[in-house]
Amino acid sequence: MKKTLILVRHATAEDQTLLTKDFDRNLNSKGLGEAAVMGEWLAETNVRPDIFITSPASRAYKTAVIMAEKLGVNVGLLISKPEVYDGGPKAYLNAINGVSEEFSMLALFGHNPDITYFAEYISGTSLGSMKKGSVAIIEFENFKWEEISAKTGNLTLYKTPKQVRDVD
Repeated sequence: MKKTLILVRHATAEDQTLLTKDFDRNLNSKGLGEAAVMGEWLAETNVRPDIFITSPASRAYKTAVIMAEKLGVNVGLLISKPEVYDGGPKAYLNAINGVSEEFSMLALFGHNPDITYFAEYISGTSLGSMKKGSVAIIEFENFKWEEISAKTGNLTLYKTPKQVRDVD
């Protein structure tokens, strides 16, 4: 059975200040728009994840909430995994490897540089650096979630909010 992984880098957030911890940085107005346009684009292209895992950091979690709402998903179903915030690419792999086989399409929301490194690790494709709010779709043929590892996936699409806006 085919598995589809949708990796989403959080949308644009406010700058870090002395008064704001990195973890607590919120999306700014540009980021709110990016998350909305990408959620709408996923809905229009009929990409419908059946499970959402996100970093609990404010900017990633809010990106996940906005995109889930645009897809008509109950945001109460979002799964927050603290280790995705700063656990490196291995934390992303652990999050994926632990997904139940009842799900075939997973959306995972995280942070750079880890999310880019992870996308490249599992697909064997160089992305450079995932842009804020961007989506990478990676498909796995005949793999269980627990079997996904280095170069087992095929990057089928990479899209940025700017690319989506320029198409409309």
